[in-house]
Amino acid sequence: AFGLTLAALLVRAERNGKVGRLTRAGDQPVWRDPATGYRRRQIFSRPDHPLEMVHVELPPGQKVAFPAWSYAHTRHAVWCQAGHLVIHEGAHRHDLGPGDSLGFGPPAEVIYANEGSVPCTYIVGLVRG
Repeated sequence: AFGLTLAALLVRAERNGKVGRLTRAGDQPVWRDPATGYRRRQIFSRPDHPLEMVHVELPPGQKVAFPAWSYAHTRHAVWCQAGHLVIHEGAHRHDLGPGDSLGFGPPAEVIYANEGSVPCTYIVGLVRG
């Protein structure tokens, strides 16, 4: 795993007094992986709400992987906004273009890959529980 964990983001937000129903764009935590340039903006996350939303920009030729256990107690969906996104979900390959969305199945290793020549942006929505 890399980047800030959900728990770390929540603690950071609580320390800054930013937990509430409204999250201003300037208060949304952003993290960039120095190795890949993967950029993650936490658009919505509250400890008392089951929904979490993340905006991601994945540079061309880059990929990020997440182990199956990170999907064990959540349900994920992805909405591709720009570029093309390839998702390897266990043994399944899904090719998404702008406007396409995918709801994930049972927990499996997931690889998000940008095999294109332009940045890919997408939204990840997840529900805990």
